[in-house]
Amino acid sequence: MKKSLLAVLLLPILACAAQGPFDGTWKVFLNTLPPPPITHADFAWEIQKGTYQCSACPDMAGPIQIKADGTDQPVDGRRAFDTLAIKIVDDKTILAIEKRDGKIIESVKNTLSADDKTFTRDTTSYLEGSKQPFTETTTLTRVAAGPAGSHAISGSWQLHLPPVTPIQYTVTYKSSPDGLMMTTISGQSFDAKFDGKDYPIKGTTGRTVSLTKVNDIWIDETDKLDGKIVGVNHMTVSADGKILTIKLENETQGTMITLIGIKQ
Repeated sequence: MKKSLLAVLLLPILACAAQGPFDGTWKVFLNTLPPPPITHADFAWEIQKGTYQCSACPDMAGPIQIKADGTDQPVDGRRAFDTLAIKIVDDKTILAIEKRDGKIIESVKNTLSADDKTFTRDTTSYLEGSKQPFTETTTLTRVAAGPAGSHAISGSWQLHLPPVTPIQYTVTYKSSPDGLMMTTISGQSFDAKFDGKDYPIKGTTGRTVSLTKVNDIWIDETDKLDGKIVGVNHMTVSADGKILTIKLENETQGTMITLIGIKQ
């Protein structure tokens, strides 16, 4: 029963208002154990003389250059946030706070290891509509050192996403005017609009989906069974369009898990 419920909660996971980030076929994995981690491209930044510069940023959008004085600094080209504050806590720790419309979207504590070879990113995400903040920890490995005189966390780094285990789930979707059409190889499908209304999931009994577009790369989805909410999915696509991250709140069990989708 739990397995079938999880399958249904994972079913309607994709939405987009126009051809772009969410379109295509995705293979979705549960964020747990075995296979080797998925490796992103290198990231590079430096903090020197009170300035933070990111030439290859974690969100894989354009470069950033702002004051590293702990105050909110406006940034361009980011769809998830519009200000970024960089605070130097000490010689091993940096705090980054992203906001949109004055509201904290994500807080990231970056802590460098004693040997300066790795650092951890302790991230707290404040998802719109979520009952609780979502936390996760990722590790980066140093590829190259930063320039002389810069903060020790400066340099080039490689991020490893947590290992994932396949759950044999593949989904294909196609954008429609103001909504999304989705199908699976097992025959379930829906055609829903971004209007918050409930739409039936064909191939199931008593199940519906409603979609809300937060921005171009962020969709919130609410799943119901016989009119009762059973799950809420917060979905974002990486700027390179290759990785889908799903933070799924299971309302029935009171848990939250992360899913990773790989574009085929």
